[in-house]
Amino acid sequence: MTFTDLADGWLLTATAGTPGDLDPALAAALAAGVPAAVPGTSHTALLDAGLIPDPYLDRNEEALAWMRHVDWRYERPLDEPAAAHDERVDLAFDGIDTVATTSLVVAGDAHVLGRTANQHRSYRFDVRALVGRAGTTLRVDLASALHHAEAEEARLGHRPLAYPQPFNMVRKMACSFGWDWGPDLQTAGLWRPVRVERWRVARLAQVRPVVTLAADGTGRAELHVTVERSGLPGGDAPLTVRAQVADVVVTTPVAPGESTATLVVEVPNAPVWWPVGHGDQPLVDASVTLTTADHGELGRWHRRLGFRDVRLDRGRDEHGTRFTLVVNGRPVFVRGANWIPDDHLLTRITRERLERRVDQALGAHLNLLRVWGGGIYESDDFYDVCDERGVLVWQDFLLACAAYPEESPLLEEIEAEARENVVRLASHASLVLWNGGNENLWGHEDWGWKDELGGRTWGLRYATELFPALVAELDPARPYADNSPYSPGFAPDVVHPCDPDHGTHHQWEVWNRVDYTHYRDDVPRFCSEFGFQGPPTWATLERAVRDEHGALVVDKEHPTFLAHQKAEDGNGKLDRGLAPHLGVPDAFADWHWATQLNQARAVAYATTHHRSWWPRTAGSVVWQLNDCWPVTSWAAVDGDERVKPLWWALRHANAPRLLTVQERDGAPVVAVVNDTADAWTGRLAVSRQTFDGDERASATLAVDVPPREVRILPLPDDAARPQDVAREALVVRLDDASSVHLLAEDVALDLDPDPLSASATPVPGGYAVTVTARSLARDVTVLVDRLDPAATVDDALVDLPAGASVTFHVRTDAVLDPDALTSPPVLRSANDVVVRAARPAVASGAPAAGR
Repeated sequence: MTFTDLADGWLLTATAGTPGDLDPALAAALAAGVPAAVPGTSHTALLDAGLIPDPYLDRNEEALAWMRHVDWRYERPLDEPAAAHDERVDLAFDGIDTVATTSLVVAGDAHVLGRTANQHRSYRFDVRALVGRAGTTLRVDLASALHHAEAEEARLGHRPLAYPQPFNMVRKMACSFGWDWGPDLQTAGLWRPVRVERWRVARLAQVRPVVTLAADGTGRAELHVTVERSGLPGGDAPLTVRAQVADVVVTTPVAPGESTATLVVEVPNAPVWWPVGHGDQPLVDASVTLTTADHGELGRWHRRLGFRDVRLDRGRDEHGTRFTLVVNGRPVFVRGANWIPDDHLLTRITRERLERRVDQALGAHLNLLRVWGGGIYESDDFYDVCDERGVLVWQDFLLACAAYPEESPLLEEIEAEARENVVRLASHASLVLWNGGNENLWGHEDWGWKDELGGRTWGLRYATELFPALVAELDPARPYADNSPYSPGFAPDVVHPCDPDHGTHHQWEVWNRVDYTHYRDDVPRFCSEFGFQGPPTWATLERAVRDEHGALVVDKEHPTFLAHQKAEDGNGKLDRGLAPHLGVPDAFADWHWATQLNQARAVAYATTHHRSWWPRTAGSVVWQLNDCWPVTSWAAVDGDERVKPLWWALRHANAPRLLTVQERDGAPVVAVVNDTADAWTGRLAVSRQTFDGDERASATLAVDVPPREVRILPLPDDAARPQDVAREALVVRLDDASSVHLLAEDVALDLDPDPLSASATPVPGGYAVTVTARSLARDVTVLVDRLDPAATVDDALVDLPAGASVTFHVRTDAVLDPDALTSPPVLRSANDVVVRAARPAVASGAPAAGR
């Protein structure tokens, strides 16, 4: 088999739908043709040509709204020699975005190869009868996905969904149409590679591995092979399939007239793949080759496999229904984050970028990423990186926040894309769960869909029939969940899909309606979504959110700022979330810091609560790790790849060993969380002290926490009960772990607004910033991006009791002003922002604050 990559030589033109008032130079370029790289889209081609502004900057997204109504054409010459009498010539498209007619134009006549309407599938066309003629052109016409979806909605009838445009009527990335954290750009193009494949006799069409690990340590790879025969002379020849996994080789013949084979390879004493934090991640080479006597090797498949066993414990107990991931027989507490496409312009995502992002997940002590159902089935690079690093992957099927018709052609398209991607991803050890969609069952029960649907189909069949049947058929070694959230074993109208006592739970009352202290109202079995908003880093705002004069927008109600705040009443919710904790500052720089800090605290409050309840609560998956552009959102890493304070909160709250003050039966306790392979023993030091450092009471408690367990330690009354909640703190320490706990909100505390002394010293690679607290200082942070957008720091959100010091290591190539490094707005704490906020009285019985 030979391959010709069709990456260059393409011209992009607009064939219909351009507005009459389009810039004349741009209109002329679109008519004449713009050079376009493949993979690519209309947006990336026009950006590369300098014809449109960056849609991520300022209000350019709005200025480019016309592009969603345009029909586009990709064309390039196809100079391929004629096929030999026994030779197949195929055009292979790994991904077309989205509604396309593909043709070969030969001597002025367009020969239609196929019409497609699914971004999540690959396509192959036999063109042997058409190649070999001079002047042949490959043409892909792309119709507006929005217009196609609107036409399908008119044909099938409206189905309810979370946003105005009918993304549920076309198999395109749902968040292409905009989300409450993402832009509405609606790309069109050839978003994955295109190539010509020439082959004889047969080709290796598919290898579907089912990989398991037996109790005796034997690794088993069951390799289901499908070949496509050419249908030409010689195409019915006998074939041989050879499989090698590690050092074990198995072969089998494929007789004339047959096109499938199954090879079972067993590896004794196989190296065991573990999630990060539980062991190593050995991967073994696996290959399948297809050969014939006359032509030798016809095709080769290669992957790296990891031997591990995975199951999902959904048994009943006195609390409800468990949802516990069990890997190699060991229950695993999931410290996770939801994952969205890392760039809305998908073709710009590289393996190196994915490595950086997954490494940031690891840096926050996460062990799972949930690939959310409104995005894409990620590239093989994504899963490879997770395989190598031991990051577990929860994979949604691509249905999200909408009712989906079950009529043709959507039914067939959804099945076809699911089949293809289940097989494509089956080799990845990191993939541990298939999930039938996001919030579809919940939406049907709670969001008024039933009356709106009027009996029309809405997608229940996908979640409860199609997807589980496909997983059972194609990937039987992995568990499947109907939806997130859902209550396993119960019909949605019997037990609510979001019941915290059963299966998976999404907590969105916090953020939308109630204060984050309500996270502790429930003890979910597995919280697969929760989160709180905060703006991106200051440097990201400076780059991407500017006014008409090119200056940074410092007004949160400015239209440009709001263009990068997609949540309904987002700023209102941010302010209402701030008021009871830090107050709402007037100055934009203070508001920016306060909202970032409040986001971090809210998520840490939930995360530590979840972890303290292990094994009753078996997972905590925050919304969300990453952003796809510069925006105020729930992400821990902003669209310019900078970590927000939330990332540091996750790092602290997800530490393998954690001390956290919680509440049990109305009294404060210390939860000692040990998610390591070794027992955690020692003496826990408890100190009740004034903000100025005077100790009022102390105690030591013996600690002996076995591996992967949690111990709850009641606190002595004299240590746990402050005499003056406005001026006292509870400090607990064990080895290198510590926690500072307050029994009132910052707005009711007598915090020193200027509690720090600091110095900055140049060191190789940057600066050492040493900070000492004269009085209790909360969440001390160095916002280094305000001085150098490329600078980073090694810690943040550090609580310092009086007399304590910390040294932050700033990494930068720039020469920075030491005075700027050691004063606001770079050196910040909660203390210096809360005094600028209103200080309402704390209601009697207010829940405890702090991690």
